Amino acid sequence: MIVRLTGTLTEVDEESVVIDRDGVSREVLVPRFAIPELAAHRGKVVTLHTQEFLEGSMSSGPLVPRMVGFLHPEDRMFFARFTGVKGIGTRKALKALTEPVRRIASWIESADGKALSTLPGIGPRAAELVIASLKGKLKDLAMPGEATMPVDAVALSQPQRDALEVLVAWGDPRGDAERWLERAAQLQPDLASPDEWVRMAYRIKAGMEG
Repeated sequence: MIVRLTGTLTEVDEESVVIDRDGVSREVLVPRFAIPELAAHRGKVVTLHTQEFLEGSMSSGPLVPRMVGFLHPEDRMFFARFTGVKGIGTRKALKALTEPVRRIASWIESADGKALSTLPGIGPRAAELVIASLKGKLKDLAMPGEATMPVDAVALSQPQRDALEVLVAWGDPRGDAERWLERAAQLQPDLASPDEWVRMAYRIKAGMEG
């Protein structure tokens, strides 16, 4: 099984990306929440943490090998657990994951079925099943302080909120800026000033994490 794939990110669309390496172009399916961050890496060498699966059925023809990819290993970890829930297949999970996985993990850990049911394809019954199957198993992935936030809110400190407004004022989409700041908080939670958060956000945008 291929668990990592490194190459030049040449194409990004609504459901997949194309990675070029050594003259071979490979299509990799990606969750919707990851598209903005991946788009910021277009033309650059990236490493995706991958998971393979077979699509189709023996009764309708040959099975087609597919690959799902993630920029961050914790996202792949969440995806593997999420698709382990009965009724949550790979395609359904890819469509449903329109929010960062740490936010979704927090909703599951706090048993927030209302928030979960806002995800595409995840109604109230599916949300209950996801919570029953995964609650208590995602503490390592949940974002502290996120579980009690409203569905449309982001758990940002005041310096982070100030940095967010700077990024938006400079022309970055608010949703993208929020994701960069959330990722910055995962990598360097001890950043203090808005300037530091802005600089780290742009490092993440440029693919220069750490």
